[in-house]
Amino acid sequence: MPRRPSGGGGGAGPAAAAVRKVPLRKLLRAASVACGVQFGWALQLSLLTPYVQELGIPHAFASLVWLCGPLSGLLVQPLVGHLSDRIAPAASPLGRRRPFIAAGAASIAAAVLTVGFSADLGRIFGDSITPGSTRLGAIIVYLVGFWLLDVGNNATQGPCRAFLADLTENDPRRTRIANAYFSLFMALGNILGYATGAYSGWYKIFPFTVTPSCSISCANLKSAFLLDIIILVVTTCITVASVQEPQSFGSDEADHPSTEQEAFLWELFGSFRYFTLPVWMVLIVTALTWIGWFPFILFDTDWMGREIYRGSPDDPSITQSYHDGVRMGSFGLMLNSVLLGFTSIVLEKLCRKWGAGLVWGVSNILMALCFVAMLVITYVAKNMDYPPSGVPPTGIVIASLVVFTILGAPLAITYSIPYAMAASRVENLGLGQGLAMGILNLAIVIPQVIVSLGSGPWDQLFGGGNAPAFAVAAAASFIGGLVAILGLPRARIASRRRGHR
Repeated sequence: MPRRPSGGGGGAGPAAAAVRKVPLRKLLRAASVACGVQFGWALQLSLLTPYVQELGIPHAFASLVWLCGPLSGLLVQPLVGHLSDRIAPAASPLGRRRPFIAAGAASIAAAVLTVGFSADLGRIFGDSITPGSTRLGAIIVYLVGFWLLDVGNNATQGPCRAFLADLTENDPRRTRIANAYFSLFMALGNILGYATGAYSGWYKIFPFTVTPSCSISCANLKSAFLLDIIILVVTTCITVASVQEPQSFGSDEADHPSTEQEAFLWELFGSFRYFTLPVWMVLIVTALTWIGWFPFILFDTDWMGREIYRGSPDDPSITQSYHDGVRMGSFGLMLNSVLLGFTSIVLEKLCRKWGAGLVWGVSNILMALCFVAMLVITYVAKNMDYPPSGVPPTGIVIASLVVFTILGAPLAITYSIPYAMAASRVENLGLGQGLAMGILNLAIVIPQVIVSLGSGPWDQLFGGGNAPAFAVAAAASFIGGLVAILGLPRARIASRRRGHR
């Protein structure tokens, strides 16, 4: 796999490069699809773990359902990135990235309909509607839809990240700005999604969603996903129509016809031997960061419903308390997204002042402190007397919301800096940006597979609850922060704002 020449494409001087620069306002529009995708992802994070337990899957196995995401991401995102790298821009009216973005968005729309109507489809397949019964048909339909949803998410986000990298022509500063825009739209999608998940009256606006097999909480989920489709269609159209893709990329990645490509898996894993130490450091810190994030992503609202509100989706006497906690958790995640959006706006200034490596490392240590705080809150709540109404003390709820909110800052950094660093650091390796994003995704999904397989049994080993998984998250985040601070020198990263190295 040849290295890219340091001088750029043949004959293209500084003036030509300046002409090719895409205005920042168009980069902003190109990133807007992240809002629609993240709206559905926010609903997925806040509502689906509780919902799948309502269908009859025990808490100890709920994390296994989330294997769909990392397993699909393990292959789908690198494959889609690889294919989009190999398509000549002139081969399609939409270029080489946007057809995959549009197809991924269509898959997401089909998936959320499947997940939202899984209880109704399960009844058609013979499920009982008796409260507390395990609905096997609905679970099967749900799993199919959930898998398709994660395939769509991976098929959309990878090409969109690569699309932004193409448009920024590997200018490190513009790449960070483009990824900050992407993170900003993710924040907006999160705010809208978590606000939607926190509202319990959607079934009144869409009364047709309430059916004998779909209770009020199920109907709210179904209604929220219908709103998701509307937002997804609008944002996808904005992204697809935002800007023409470059016809030349100044690299050998656009010069390989599809008939001359290497075997995909060999190219994917064979590219590892070209990685320099800085690339490996980015992948290692990314993996540790996501070992930290994934327990929180799996169990954030479930933690609020179980540990803080002392509810359970399995016990009818405290089911309402559980759902109250889930809604409060969704509200906390909405506050999280507000801070995520603010951090995305100021992120470029932080990186210029302190360097991306230091910013990333400090954010991981902040993550670790927040997860430790959740362990402390869990312990205090467990040993505190609640009033007869069962409503948790105000101080406990406020402390939980504060932790959820603070985590928005490191989440913004996780959504932005790793992708910008990967895009710039693989430039001299001769890799296409689509394949590069797919490789970075391996550092995300492999830890997710480990957490999905281990978190349920790990929690049960210590008596159930979510605290053991959060302890692992705190340790991984702290180690990742130290590695980022020590292994990603800030001065070198901060100085890479001008052209190619």
